[in-house]
Amino acid sequence: MQTTAASRGLGAVLRRDPSAPWRHLDWPLVGAALAITGLGCLMVFSATRTSMAEAGLDPYTYLKRQAVFLVMGLVVMAVVVVVDYRSYRDFAAAAYLASLLLLVLVLTPLGTEVNSAQSWFSLGSFQLQPAELAKLTTIIVLAATCSTGRSPLTRQRFVVSAAAAGLPAALVLLQPDMGSMLVLVAVLLGVMVVAGARARHLGALVAVGALGVVAMFHFDQVDDYQRDRFIDFASSDEAARGTSGFQGEQAETAIGAGGLFGAGLYQGTQTKLGFVPEQQTDFIFTVVGEELGFAGSATLVVLYGVVIWRIWRTALLAKDSFGTLLCAGVLAMLLFQVFENMGMSMGIMPITGLPLPLLSYGGSSMLTTCAALGLVLNVHMRRFS
Repeated sequence: MQTTAASRGLGAVLRRDPSAPWRHLDWPLVGAALAITGLGCLMVFSATRTSMAEAGLDPYTYLKRQAVFLVMGLVVMAVVVVVDYRSYRDFAAAAYLASLLLLVLVLTPLGTEVNSAQSWFSLGSFQLQPAELAKLTTIIVLAATCSTGRSPLTRQRFVVSAAAAGLPAALVLLQPDMGSMLVLVAVLLGVMVVAGARARHLGALVAVGALGVVAMFHFDQVDDYQRDRFIDFASSDEAARGTSGFQGEQAETAIGAGGLFGAGLYQGTQTKLGFVPEQQTDFIFTVVGEELGFAGSATLVVLYGVVIWRIWRTALLAKDSFGTLLCAGVLAMLLFQVFENMGMSMGIMPITGLPLPLLSYGGSSMLTTCAALGLVLNVHMRRFS
C-alpha cells in the first residue's frame, strides 16, 4: 500500500512539473502546419483528379500518396521531437557526410533524371531527393558550428560555415537544381546573420556569390532551360518569351481568374483543363488562387505567417545558441521557399522549381519539412530544461 501511494504521489508530481517537455508543445505551430497539409491534400487532389480520370487511372492516386507522405512526415516529426535537440549536435557531422555521399551518388547512374535534372533516387513508386536531406543536415551543421564560441563569428568559423554550405550547394547545382542551391544559400545567410557574423564578412560572401552566379552563366555552367527561365523572367517582350514565360502566364491567369472568392473547389477552368504544368508540385499555389480566390490565398498566407511567427518566437525563447540557430536555419529555409514559390506563381520571381512547403505534392519535401518543424518543436519544448 505504501509503495502504491508513493507511486501515485510521484506521478502527481510529474504531471504538475512545469518543466516537463510535453507540457510545452507549441500547439499553434502544430495546428497551422496541419491546416496547411490538410489544404494541400485537397489542392493536390483537385490538380490531378481530372487528368488521372481521363487517363483511365484512379483519380485518388495522388491524394492517397500525399496522405501516406503526411502520415510518414508526422511519424518523422514525432521521432525528431522525442530526442533532445542537443543530442543532434553529436552526430551532425556524420549525418552531413551521409547527405554529401547521397548527393554524389545521385549524379552517378544510380540517380534518376526527372525534368532534365538528375536529382532523384527511384525506390519503387517513391522517389527520394537527397537535396532535401542536405538542407536539413546543413542547418544542423551550421547551427553546431556557429554556436561554438562567442559572437561575433570569428573568421575561422565563418570560413568553415561557408564551406559547409557551399559544398552541398555545388553538388546540388551539378544536378542541376538551382532552386535547392538558392535555399542552401538562404539558410547560410540566415544562420550567419543570427549568429552575429560581421558585416564585412557577409558583404564578402554576397560578393563571392554574385561573382559565382555571373561566372556560371558566362561559362555555360547552367542548363539552357535554367538560363531561359531567368531570361524570360527579365524580358519585357511577351512575344519573345519561351516555355517558362508561357508557364508563368498560365499560372498568373489561373490566379487572376479566382477573383475574390474563387471558382469553387474542383471548379477551376485552368486546373481542370491542365493548362498550368506541374500544378500539383511547383505551381500548387495556382490551384488555391483559382479555386479559393483571394480569400483562400490570404488564409494560406496567414497560416504560413503563423508558422513563421512561432519559429521566430521559439528562436527567441531557446535556452542556448544552438537551439536559436536551429530555428534560424529552419526559418530561412521555409521563408525563402514560400516567398519564391508564391512569387514565381504570381510572376514576381523567376521559376526555379521549388515546392511549396507542406502544400505541394511530394514525399521528400514533406518529410524534410516535418523533420525541420520537429526540430523547432523540440527546441520549444525543452526551453526550460
